[in-house]
Amino acid sequence: MTSSPEPLRIEATGETLGEAKWLALRELEKLAPGLDKSAVEFEVVAEGERGLLGVGYAPARVIATIAAAAAAAGAGSSPAAGSAPAADESPFAADVREVVERIVGVIGVHGYVEVREDDESVVATVSGGDLGLLIGRHGQTIDAVQYVLNAIAYRAGASKAVVVDAAGYRDRRRATVESLAERAAQRARSTGQAVELEPMSSVERRIVHLRLADEPGVQTRSEGDEPHRYVVVEPA
Repeated sequence: MTSSPEPLRIEATGETLGEAKWLALRELEKLAPGLDKSAVEFEVVAEGERGLLGVGYAPARVIATIAAAAAAAGAGSSPAAGSAPAADESPFAADVREVVERIVGVIGVHGYVEVREDDESVVATVSGGDLGLLIGRHGQTIDAVQYVLNAIAYRAGASKAVVVDAAGYRDRRRATVESLAERAAQRARSTGQAVELEPMSSVERRIVHLRLADEPGVQTRSEGDEPHRYVVVEPA
């Protein structure tokens, strides 16, 4: 009788449990590209200890296991959407992908990162489960991730804005920004004074400029230095 093939097992460690799981998945993907991540089972060997001021630190350790049949099926299929870089992906887009994947792993979200790039921006869209952890309350977490990426990009001399999206959050954010722009225009007209909006990425500033481009009685301009640049709405 032919014995069943042995399942694939990878042991990995990380500073957090999420990072250890992410690293284990990355190693499994190298052995079986395109594997179904939902078929992977994790055994937590150690949850890890952060320690105090670096004293008593112990890494988190997990063992990731996937059945040989599932691994073979993955190896024989194309990678899941967004799980592998496009052939023409630029070095900057590849760096964005790598950083977002690492952050997503550390947070503990199991998802795919799809990167789209145009002349003005690089958009990294995360899909998968537990995306609420990535988005955070009122979008605070995903906005913080996007802010950090743009700050890094700016210091590195990149000319494109970085947008991080998940579960349609940016569409909802766009509606919010347009609403802010409309209220700022109403206030500028009624008071006759300029209104300064919160610091925004270049992508969101452009949303404001476009929304108010044909708005009567007001005009817009950007002020400040990246990544703290903001839009001023003032009477025309």
